[in-house]
Formats: sequence, structure tokens, C-alpha cells
Amino acid sequence: MCSLSFYFLLLLGTSIFILGIYFLMIDYTVFIEWELLSLNSTMLVMTLIFDWMSLLFMSFVMYISSLVIYYSIDYMSDESDMNRFIIIVLMFIFSMVLLIISPNLVSILLGWDGLGLVSYCLVIYYQNVKSFSAGMLTALSNRIGDVAILISISWMLNFGGWNYIYYYDFISGSFEMSVITMLIILASMTSSAQIPFSSWLPAAMAAPTPVSALVHSSTLVTAGVYLLIRFSPMLYIYNYGWFLMLIGCLTMFMAGLGANFEFDLKKIIALSTLSQLGLMMGILSMGYSNLAFFHLLCHALFSALLFMCAGSIIHNMKESQDIRFMGSIVKFMPLTSICLNVSSLSLCGMPFLAGFYSKDLILEVVCLEWLNLLIFFLFFLSTGFTASYSFRLFYYSMIGENNFFSSFYFNDNSYFISFGMIGLLIIAVFGGSLLSWLIFPIPYFIILPFYLKYLTVAVVILGSYFGYLMSQMNLFCNLFSLSMFPFVGFNGSMWFMPFLSTNFLIFFPLILGPYSVSSFDYGWGEMFGGQGLYSFFVYLIDYFQNWYDFGFSTYLLTFIFWMFILVMLYFI
Repeated sequence: MCSLSFYFLLLLGTSIFILGIYFLMIDYTVFIEWELLSLNSTMLVMTLIFDWMSLLFMSFVMYISSLVIYYSIDYMSDESDMNRFIIIVLMFIFSMVLLIISPNLVSILLGWDGLGLVSYCLVIYYQNVKSFSAGMLTALSNRIGDVAILISISWMLNFGGWNYIYYYDFISGSFEMSVITMLIILASMTSSAQIPFSSWLPAAMAAPTPVSALVHSSTLVTAGVYLLIRFSPMLYIYNYGWFLMLIGCLTMFMAGLGANFEFDLKKIIALSTLSQLGLMMGILSMGYSNLAFFHLLCHALFSALLFMCAGSIIHNMKESQDIRFMGSIVKFMPLTSICLNVSSLSLCGMPFLAGFYSKDLILEVVCLEWLNLLIFFLFFLSTGFTASYSFRLFYYSMIGENNFFSSFYFNDNSYFISFGMIGLLIIAVFGGSLLSWLIFPIPYFIILPFYLKYLTVAVVILGSYFGYLMSQMNLFCNLFSLSMFPFVGFNGSMWFMPFLSTNFLIFFPLILGPYSVSSFDYGWGEMFGGQGLYSFFVYLIDYFQNWYDFGFSTYLLTFIFWMFILVMLYFI
């Protein structure tokens, strides 16, 4: 079933990519409507939109998914029921495709809920306490977004339909659409793990690594950004961009800073994904929706490759994820090391790799825009942190000392894992330039002063040097993490967000549950609900039964006696 799914998704993704390029060249859109139900003036319509954006994104999702499934043949070889794992992954892909091609809030909710439910199944796949806790945090965080979309669906009932594309010109400026836009922003923040909903994304690393490569590159976490790209006209009409920019920049800064103090290999890559999501939100808030979509596609390529390389290392090191127990891996796994370094350089914005074409353009646009000093500072400092944790990861895993156990034996001999990495390596190198030529046929030409033009390069170099100092742990003094433990603990725990999220999303609701049940379900609900009605009717039945058993004969004799007296009086 794995091979069949791989070939099917690869062929389908290639066909859709060619179709998307064709639609992009001729500027063509197909809009399909299927009326399911009509009630008074409201129609429940299943709608599908096929334009260059949805087709290109769908093709990337299928291409990455096909390589992830092929990669899983070896990585999940010890799994007792491999078909079950593949079916769950295919359900996840189907939910994402449904969300991508839906311009209708009802069908978007179906895809959104499918992503949430299937992601819960994948996060708890290994069935231990840590996975259960991470799955619950992921599910409850994303349920906030579900509720926001449900409220927006009920609000849009006033307009007679849920195809938001129809209402851009008719209700722009209305109070109702401003509330719906706020709810969509809230839903996107939960799915894309923006502050204060960031803690679920590193926690979701409890899932198998092939799932992480899929979820954190092109599916669940990018669903919120994609939804906001579709709603971007409303975003600019109601001037919500300032809020989104502040949230995105803070998320990018927090994730980049936290990754420098993290030692879990998968969590470092998860925080890098979170940092890039904040970058997408920031540039989207400025009005550059096509540029945000361009970076979304480029990020999907090198992020999936990063997770695949991390999975290869973890698989060979017998499920050890601590980078302090790695070192000199380049001598034993050269192919994995090459792929990891290429994807890290692409993440940092190395010229002529996929990340360079989108990230460098975004930073030059930031230099060109009218922004305050705080936002400008956060954008470039977060870029420096990206280079910092990438170099720190490279130092710990590739060129450090041999810190793994002597019993470890690892190499690059796995055909399936190597094929999956090479398939993404090629497109991570050439995909950025190809996409830039397609999406921007007339290239951006941004003229900046010399010091701004080279500010990106300077920030990356300084960030790499900072990462080297962090890896040596002698920044300012020896044993930096111990001498400044409060600072390291605060930033390494994502500004204490996991503790707050766990308390407010899991602990307090579970504590309040028994009180609400005892006061509502077992209290007022029982008194005025079914149990109260039952007691009332039992009382009435008992009352009338008693009246019948003990009082009816007396009343009957009394009635007969008085009737006899009245008859006698009448005749007398």
C-alpha cells in the first residue's frame, strides 16, 4: 500500500503542478458549485475553486506527501500495522486538500476539523503519557480556531450563503464582515501557532518523524496562513494588519530566541518552522499576500527536508534526539549531513537556494516599507537568530566531538530514506528560482542604500558567530546556561507559554468540569430537566392512586346518599 500511495500521489501532484502552471500563465480560474440544500433564502452549496494558487499548493502537498510516505517504508518498518498508519496519513492529506480548494466556510470547516482530528490521532500514535498530553494540547488549541470558524459560519447566515469570495465588493466596510475577519484571524493564529497559541507546535513533535515532516511543512501549520491569504482583501479593508504584524514579529522573535537554548533536535526544527510562520504573517500583514504564499511554498520544501534529515539521524541513533549526544555525524552519514546542511543554509537564506529567493526579498521589502524601529529590529534580529541556531545545530551534530555511545552503528545505507531526502534536496535547491520565475514573471527590483542592501548578509554572519559562541557555551562567561539560568529558562521554555497553555487549556477546564457537572447536570439540570419531570409525574400518579384507593369509595357513598336525599325531598 505504501508504494501504491507513493506513485499515485507523485503522479497526481505532478499533473496538478502542470495544470497550475497553465492556469497561472493564462490567468484562469475554475469555480464549481453544487447545491446540496436550499432553505428559504439560504443555500448550502458545496463549492470548489481551482486557480493557480490552490493548484500549486495542492501539488506541493502531494509531492511532499508522496516522498514522506516512501520515506516511511523504512522509518516505520517496525510498525505492526503499516496500512493503518498510511490510511491515517492519507486522511490527513485529503483534509488539507479539501481546505485548499474550498472558498466556502462550511467546507473549510470540514477540512479544518479533519486536520485537527487526524493530527490528534497522529500525535498520540506512540501511545505514551507524553504523546497523550501533547495530543490533548494540540487538539484543544486547535479547537479554539474551530469555534471561531463556527461562529463566523453562523454570522454569515445573515448574508444567505458562505462563499466569502462573493462578499468582497458587497459588504466590505460592514460591521458583520469585520467581526468575521477577526474570527478568521483568531482561527489562523491557533492553526499557525502564533502567540499565545505557540506551545502546541513543539509539543506535537511527539508524533512520528515522517508525520512531523508533513504536518510542520505544508499541511496543518500552513493552513492558517493560507486561509489568511485567501481572506487578505478583508484584512486590508479593516486595517487589522498592525495587530497581525505585531503578533507575527513577536512569534518570530520568541521562536528564534528559544531555539538557541533547545537541545531536542526535532524541537529546534519545530521552532524554526514557528519562526518562519511568524515571518509569513508579518509580510502578509503588510499587504504582500503573493510574497507570503511564495515563502510558504519555499519553506515547505526545506522544512520537510530538515525533518527528514532529523528523522534519519534519530532512526540511526536508536531514537536519541538530544543533540548533545551527537557529533561528527558527517563522518558516518555524509548524505544525511549534506541534505541537512543544504536545508539549513536554505533556511538561513543562502544565495541561490530556495529560501534565498523568498526570504531576501521579504527583508528588502521590509527595508522599503514605512515601519517603526521595533518591527524593523525584530525582523532582522529574528533572521540573525535563524542563522544562530542553524550554526549551533551544525556544530553540535556535524563537527563536534563524538558524544554518542560506542555501541551505536549508523550509516546512510537505507534506500527509502535516502531516496526521500534526495527527492526533496533537488527541489530545495532549484525550487525557489523556479517558483520566483512563475509567480513573479516581472521580477521585483528593489533599490536600497548600501548599508541596508548588505544588512541581511551582515545579520546572517553575525548570527552564525553568535551560534558558534552559544555552541561553545562561553558567551560572556563559562557555563552560560547555568550562570544565567533564569534568562535561559525563560527563553528556552518559550516565555513559559507551555505552562500557561497547559493550565488554561487542560488543567483548569478539567478542574472546573466536576463543579459544572455537579451544579448544572446533577443540580439545576436534574431539577428542571428529565429527573425533575419524572419525580413530578411520579408524585401525581401516587396522589391520584391514593385518592382512588382510599377516598373514591367514601366519596361515592356520600354522593349516592346526597342524591337519595335530594330525590326524596323532590317527591315529598
